Amino acid sequence: MSPKKTLKKSGFNTEKYLKFQERAIEKRLTKFKDKLYLEIGGKLYGDFHAARTLPGYAPDTKLLLLKRLRKNLEIVFCISAKQLSSGKTRGDLGISYDLATVVALEGLRKFGFSVRAVVINRFAKELEAEVLKKRLQRKGYQVYLRYEIEGYPENLDLVLSKEGYGEDNYIETKKPLVVVWGTGPGSGKFSTCLGQIYHDQKRGLDSGYAKFETFPIWNLPLEHPVNLAYEASTADLGDFNLVDPYHLATYKKVAVNYNRDVESFPILVGLIQKFDNQKKFIAHYRSPTDMGVNMMKKGIVDEEIVSRAAKREIIFYLFRYRQEYFKGLVDKKTLDKIGLLLKRAGVSEDGLPTVPAARRARKKAEKDRKKGERGIYCGAAIELKNGKIITGKNSPLLHAEAACILNAVKVLARIPDSIDLLSSQAIESFKEIKGKVLKEESKSLELNEVLVALAISEATNPTVKKTLEKLSELKGCYLHTTHRPSAGDETIFRKLGLWVSTDGLVSKEPPGPLVN
Repeated sequence: MSPKKTLKKSGFNTEKYLKFQERAIEKRLTKFKDKLYLEIGGKLYGDFHAARTLPGYAPDTKLLLLKRLRKNLEIVFCISAKQLSSGKTRGDLGISYDLATVVALEGLRKFGFSVRAVVINRFAKELEAEVLKKRLQRKGYQVYLRYEIEGYPENLDLVLSKEGYGEDNYIETKKPLVVVWGTGPGSGKFSTCLGQIYHDQKRGLDSGYAKFETFPIWNLPLEHPVNLAYEASTADLGDFNLVDPYHLATYKKVAVNYNRDVESFPILVGLIQKFDNQKKFIAHYRSPTDMGVNMMKKGIVDEEIVSRAAKREIIFYLFRYRQEYFKGLVDKKTLDKIGLLLKRAGVSEDGLPTVPAARRARKKAEKDRKKGERGIYCGAAIELKNGKIITGKNSPLLHAEAACILNAVKVLARIPDSIDLLSSQAIESFKEIKGKVLKEESKSLELNEVLVALAISEATNPTVKKTLEKLSELKGCYLHTTHRPSAGDETIFRKLGLWVSTDGLVSKEPPGPLVN
């Protein structure tokens, strides 16, 4: 099945999925008398990986789910002191973990959720953790500390003692459903849940644990494109999917899980056996898959559309990791892993239609160059929602991405290609400022500059106004460039909601100025 076909309709029904997912969590909640600690993996909102992989999946689906469960839940948020002190950044957001924590908490507040507590895990008096603690407290958040336990998790006697979990701050919660979320993998969500259960047991409370992950989808095949796309999204972490050996041994059924859950399952069982006198946990959880409440398969309504989109997502991550490799954010193992995933999915990088189209546009730019003209020639391509591919190439007037976006909105507004939205005089005025005042080497206009120029002429030109109104229709469209976009244009891409890939730093072109 080729991923080049257009995605004209949804392959996933969010509302149908939400009904099944809500019931599954409520059913799990009834298994424990006092509390259920629900660890949520991945993004709570803005999950564009899921939205690209499952067309029709709303990026804020998990948030919509929590709103339905709001009356019974409160939120505990986790961050690792070790991640703070190492200066680790969120690759998807390009910001440090301390800032990502603040952004996530403010996002929850914006959506109407109050956070019961922020937990700093693996705390050992790191300065960065102390600073974040004060910052959050001054914003009105309750901050709790959980400490590094030597030999965790193998040394169970120490973990389950006054010097282990017993030394951690206990978080008093009032609602039966406690959602535990964090700033990314390794934030200590699992340990926080188990530590709370340990303290609950000491207080005579009957509490339990469950895990809510979007991917992998346990009841899809291991080699299904959706599960391969999840491996692609976590290739930099070294995660991989596998058949749950505990589930297979217990139920004689194949279920897909991922390595960290399978690896941590014996730890969970060992901890439980130390204080679960009634054996309630063991009765409920005989495999890592049993711990989950994933109902994602219920939302898939078109297998072909979903499989095609998932293959595109693997290709999309190939370009992201190439960029991160040259920035020093990932190692060659990540590139090798994503290359292997492309082979397993049976696709190549040309399977993302914007890629070969942008490269053809670059070749056309080079072919059209004036005699004796030198520089780097660039192309860009965008795929509209109807599947039509629109391209742009750099010229003395416009950068490739600016030309591409202008061409795209003209097509959407049904404006003939022969009509110029910007006069040559306006462009020359901008170029003169860039060259004489700002001393910039490349004087052709970037996308952000083009949008400013259009906004200025909008009041007097109804054609421009009609075109600008079409910018919102670009949200969720794929765009590929053969060069690294400017920082200003990258910001515009994010605001427009474009899904951008680029050859950028992996281009074989020699260094040199863009064509002016």
